[in-house]
Amino acid sequence: MTGPQPLKNLKVVEFTHMVMGPAVGAILASLGAEVVRVEPIGGDRTRKLIGSGAGYFPMYNRHKASICLDLKSPDGLAVARDLAAGADILIENYRPGAMDRLGLGYDTLAATNPRLIYCSEKGFLPGPYEERTALDEVAQMMGGLAYMTGPPGRPLRAGSSVIDVTGGMFGVIAILAAVEERHRTGRGQKVQSSLFETTIYLIGQHMAQLAVTGKPAAPMPARISAWAIYDVFETADDKPIFIGVVTDALWEKFCALFGLDDLWADESIRENTARVLARDRIMPQIRALVQTWKRDDLIARLEGTGLPFAPIGRPEDMFDDPHLLASGGLEPVTLSDGTITMLPTLPIEMNGARPHAHAALPEAGADTKSVLAGLGYDEARIEALLASGAVEGQG
Repeated sequence: MTGPQPLKNLKVVEFTHMVMGPAVGAILASLGAEVVRVEPIGGDRTRKLIGSGAGYFPMYNRHKASICLDLKSPDGLAVARDLAAGADILIENYRPGAMDRLGLGYDTLAATNPRLIYCSEKGFLPGPYEERTALDEVAQMMGGLAYMTGPPGRPLRAGSSVIDVTGGMFGVIAILAAVEERHRTGRGQKVQSSLFETTIYLIGQHMAQLAVTGKPAAPMPARISAWAIYDVFETADDKPIFIGVVTDALWEKFCALFGLDDLWADESIRENTARVLARDRIMPQIRALVQTWKRDDLIARLEGTGLPFAPIGRPEDMFDDPHLLASGGLEPVTLSDGTITMLPTLPIEMNGARPHAHAALPEAGADTKSVLAGLGYDEARIEALLASGAVEGQG
């Protein structure tokens, strides 16, 4: 690893799949923690997903070691317990009760490792819904985010695993809070985050809107904007751009920048609320103006003015984004087929540096032998475990 490593020497063991749980370990690993990911015999099935799931494994499993265990075998479970006994942090996102049935629940493991911080990533926090199966999409639909994203009557999930990832981030926040508390108490604890409650936190602003205005929030495509000019506009070369004018001072600047003397002369719309009420009168003129400009020329005119603007980008455009390339926002990752690509690193900077390092995705069980050796197992015991099928791998 290069760049900041504030979590160096923290040992993490991860029993996870899909996105939410792996995202917790991915963030900790990018900050320097030593993360060992426990996969089933044959490897995590997420490795083989296609379609929209094809990017899950490479995005959320960099900078980790891999060991394959048969948790249905006594020997495989013994290895898992030994991993937990030497860990600072354990992450799991299995179905409720699954880890307890395996004898890997918090109370059992904390009895031998009281400093263990045990992070459970679930669909719901404890309550009436906690036994339900949840996915990112389930939480978005149930919690109101899909309603707010799509047009009226057409709920639409966000175009990313936003709840899985944000739920993972809340898990990391809870873990780091528990690490700080452990400095004072010497003891670990169980922490949890969830998909449903994460969704509720994200739509909390719309709940507060009802409390403030007395009116339910409308879906975003039908909302009454807080600003008159805050929209996507078509350009002369059919490359859309978002422009926002969010203060009265920016309204003055926008009018001067584009020669909108008649609009600036109208003193009745110098104040934002008045412009919002006059939006139907203002917007046709603004749309007609923007459509006379090519997008790149428009960007050149807006650059450095303080006016919010954004070309409408696609995920594939980000590989060549000059800001990301210049700032270390992407790091090289060697995929399982040997292809080297660039993927986002953590969107933070510490002491002037970004977490940034070349990562190679581990083959399933690539670190099995080295992880077992790190637990103090001798070569004969390791070979016996491999021969029994309780563990699988190389390393």
